[in-house]
Amino acid sequence: MTEPKYILVLGYVWPEPNSSAAGRHMLSLLQSFVSVGWHVTFASPALQSEHKVDLTTLGIAEKNITLNCSSFDDFILELKPDVVLFDRFMLEEQFAWRVAQHCPQALRILDTEDLHSLRQARHSVLKQQRELSTFDLNSDLAKREIAAIFRCDLSLIISEYEYQLLQQHYQVPKAILLHCPFMLDLNELNRAKTEFAHRQHFISIGNFRHEPNWDAVLWLKQSIWPLIRQQLPQAELHIYGAYPPPKATQLHNVKQGFLVKGWAADADVVMAQARVCLAPLRFGAGLKGKLVEAMLCGTPSVTTSVGSEGMGVAPANHNNSNDGLNWPGYLVDFASNKQTDHAQLIAQQAINLYQDQAYWQICQQFGYDWLISHFDQIPLRAKLLDSIKHIADNLDSHRANNFIGQMLQHHQLKSTQYMAQWIEAKNKNNGPSK
Repeated sequence: MTEPKYILVLGYVWPEPNSSAAGRHMLSLLQSFVSVGWHVTFASPALQSEHKVDLTTLGIAEKNITLNCSSFDDFILELKPDVVLFDRFMLEEQFAWRVAQHCPQALRILDTEDLHSLRQARHSVLKQQRELSTFDLNSDLAKREIAAIFRCDLSLIISEYEYQLLQQHYQVPKAILLHCPFMLDLNELNRAKTEFAHRQHFISIGNFRHEPNWDAVLWLKQSIWPLIRQQLPQAELHIYGAYPPPKATQLHNVKQGFLVKGWAADADVVMAQARVCLAPLRFGAGLKGKLVEAMLCGTPSVTTSVGSEGMGVAPANHNNSNDGLNWPGYLVDFASNKQTDHAQLIAQQAINLYQDQAYWQICQQFGYDWLISHFDQIPLRAKLLDSIKHIADNLDSHRANNFIGQMLQHHQLKSTQYMAQWIEAKNKNNGPSK
């Protein structure tokens, strides 16, 4: 197979780079493909929202598609893509069997975004106040998700922690995985940032539709913020995020300094005005866009081991400024602080960071160093594109070495395919709804 020319991206949702880290990451993938002259089509069965980016301005074709409908077969037969990328494993389940049937030589890529099964397992054990077990990691959802990874020729893994977990716990071959974190343009990283003395207040930001973010807001409101406010009575906490539900806006309380702002027209502006970013995540998976954004804006952060785990290890010592640091701010490690009141610890660290200018400046520089070490788009983009080209050139042998994937692909054609066809037939028999 020669170098890919046509790539089809099947989106779980339409990209909203100003609403979520997943939206920004998808946009960076699309821009990577466009940068080498590939013809890109983005198709999704989701409704388009007001925050959707206009992909046509980037030279990317847009297409609305339908679930459980053979119209997709006609669409892909006409397009004849060299590469098909599935956004999240649910899209792989829906469409991969159709791709395999009609374009068997198309390279199939899964963009996991995060391990949904890991996030769900952590949420479950948090509710039950117990430790994560092997049984939790091997849930039915995990079986579906890992099967999708095996069925694809390559899976993009955003979190370094999950990249290792897939290999060590689930025994996924390294050959079908690629660690592909956020790819950032760092050309303007050293532009002037608002200094410590000209910043004020705390910030928390995250899409309210993402359950870990909502849990963090509740924890801030009920346990953490009252402790901070007690020692810093003039400070405010500004809560930003797309799609705030009424239950979130009802938490807004001026007297308490707990201000639910909702949608941020420019997240960089509000992040750069804050002195400290709070991200007390108790469960979740993947990479946390809010923490990367904080580093970009020179805003030190306070987070948890869940928040930081996918970000990789601390970078090498730059400018001798990060001695003894393991995070550009403060990090609460749940595993090593089992008997500690985590809310109290987070609050005290946030207060210390807010008041200590010298340490704050060290953390700011450390954040820049972290971005350079882990998220520079130039080497990451080259690695992504080279991996795709290499697999495309050796597709038959690459697939031959993935027997489990072949086996699951065979089994899948006896389950989700027929389920989809049954739904389609059922819809036809029922006729249009009244």
